[in-house]
Amino acid sequence: APDIPVIDQAYSKLSNSITVEWRAVPGATNYMLTAQDGDSFVETIVKSSPGTVTGLKPATLYRITVRSINSGGKSQPSPFRKVKTVLAAPILSVHSPSCDSIAVSWKAVHMAAGFSVSLMRSDGLGRRLKQNTTNTSLIFTNLDPGTLYTIKAYAWNANGMPGDDFTYNQRTSPNAPVDVKVAFNSGALRAVVSWMPTEGALTYSVTVSSGLLKLRCNTSSASCVVPSLQCSSEYYVSITAHNDAGSSEPTDAVSLKTIPCAPVNISIEEEEPGHLLVSWSSVSLGHYYVVFVKSDDGLEVHCNTSHTQCHFQSDCGFTYFISVFAYNKAGQSPLGDVLNYTTAPCCPSDFRAVFISSDTVRVTWAPVRGADLYETRAAGGSGVVLCRDTATACTLSALQCSAPYNITVFSFSEARGGNTSCAPQHVATAPCSPEIKNISKEGLSVISVQWQPNNEEAMYVVTARGEAGLWHCTSTRNSCTLMDLPCGSAFSVSAIARSPAGQSLPSYSIPLETAPCCPNDLILTQVTQSVTNISWSVGRGAQTYVTTLDSPKGRAKCHTLQTYCLLGCITCGTNYTVSLRAISETGLTSSCTYQGYSSSACCPSGVKLYRLSNNGIRVFWRASDETINYNADLCGSKGNFSCTPSLGLSHCDITKIPCGDVYTVVVAPVTDKGPKLTFCPKKIYS
Repeated sequence: APDIPVIDQAYSKLSNSITVEWRAVPGATNYMLTAQDGDSFVETIVKSSPGTVTGLKPATLYRITVRSINSGGKSQPSPFRKVKTVLAAPILSVHSPSCDSIAVSWKAVHMAAGFSVSLMRSDGLGRRLKQNTTNTSLIFTNLDPGTLYTIKAYAWNANGMPGDDFTYNQRTSPNAPVDVKVAFNSGALRAVVSWMPTEGALTYSVTVSSGLLKLRCNTSSASCVVPSLQCSSEYYVSITAHNDAGSSEPTDAVSLKTIPCAPVNISIEEEEPGHLLVSWSSVSLGHYYVVFVKSDDGLEVHCNTSHTQCHFQSDCGFTYFISVFAYNKAGQSPLGDVLNYTTAPCCPSDFRAVFISSDTVRVTWAPVRGADLYETRAAGGSGVVLCRDTATACTLSALQCSAPYNITVFSFSEARGGNTSCAPQHVATAPCSPEIKNISKEGLSVISVQWQPNNEEAMYVVTARGEAGLWHCTSTRNSCTLMDLPCGSAFSVSAIARSPAGQSLPSYSIPLETAPCCPNDLILTQVTQSVTNISWSVGRGAQTYVTTLDSPKGRAKCHTLQTYCLLGCITCGTNYTVSLRAISETGLTSSCTYQGYSSSACCPSGVKLYRLSNNGIRVFWRASDETINYNADLCGSKGNFSCTPSLGLSHCDITKIPCGDVYTVVVAPVTDKGPKLTFCPKKIYS
């Protein structure tokens, strides 16, 4: 083990440590320092002198020993030295009670006989202040506002030995700001408050108070915006500077008067047509008022007054928009209620009444300013007829026909009601519609129409309307006659009345039908000896036809929908009278007569054929009438042959007939005109 070291000196500069110095021991690699306080001790290993034992208690007496150490072991402890640790540093509590002072306080320190406290600007400017005291607090005064100071304090014992020191940086509270200015923004109802920056101030608080209302604004700059101010109010503005040391005294209050509030209780009265009176309630802090009146055509006038009412000129049918502003040195009040006042609309002009029918009139007029609704009133007849519409036209119906009326158009607006001073216009309604009482036929194409006259000084017009055209007759009495109506036609007959006031509605139509027309053409064709075909052209208006052939020997008759007919039981060689009746769908009948008709002569009977020499044939027959001439026809494949005897004979010869053929022989009466009769009996000859 190494030799025992010898302590040269031991001392304490910090309250929690003791520093020891000794002579180096040859061969020692480390040293063990021991500080013993009664039964407790603290050991520390160091490599060389000096060495420090830490973790000690302040103002405590310790026995200090040193042992040298190498690989062989530890030496015996050196002779001890008694060393006492210095006093602990006082723990300061510092604040700045005012902008030019700092108060320092601390708790008592064990074994301390007194304290030393020094103060100096942290930037090194100015002089250093120092105070010794046995108390536990003191105050430094006459300091610079808003300035950072460094404070150092330590305690000493009865021997005057200083202990640990304690350093603290403290700033004095700032001075109150100066050069305070307030700029008021009347449009936004806010104020911009500005001031000169104060040394050492970190933040500022602006207080705007009015009665119990307080508004605050905090900022780190030298200006602040205070929003949401009330109109017609007086505020007092003060500013306080702040830093980590505290706050300054508030500045002297600066008065701020805001703009006046918008006037209320605005009323508009029309004292008489053309004159408006605008009045309102007085406004606090309002020095004078301006009233703006703008009409809906864009024209604007204004009135400047210190009173609470103004007079204006007005016109009918206009809407006026009225706003009132109050003014003071701070500016113009905000926009308050914008009232509108609509004067009564003007009376309609360019009035026109046009009758659509006897009981309906259409009234039109030019639009007028300010009118939202029009009322048309027709007074007369049996009462009053009203029509309301937003359009500049109205149709009055259900008027009494042929009656005088007073028609007036009134204009109305929702805001102001109606203008009831408009003049009426006198009109008369058109005649009443006539009522047809009777239609009678006075001839084939002559119709008499009668009606009930129900108008005074009216001309009546009767019209027959059909596909064939229009027929008219007029009269101022109660009847007229329609002439030359065509046959087979359907008409609708109506009547109207005309007067200087207009034309009535037509009466109810009465249907009228004329008798059907007779067919123009009628043709008779004999089909067989006892059957005749009759055909005819279409008769206008006819649906069915009845044809009749009359003779002393009998009658043949046919009823049909067609334009032809087959009549049987015809006697040959007989004269007939021909008649036809055309019948309409409703049963109207026209009787038509035509030229007489003669049936063809009767065919001969007992036809016989005899062979003659020279390839000839003789034809015999029995004539029905000796006055009738006959003709015999012989038809074969090798030729056609005929013969006609003299009047009164009942046979004839046909010669030079080719042999070896089959012939058809027909004997028929000879007609004066037209084709040969083909319906007589045929004989075969071989």
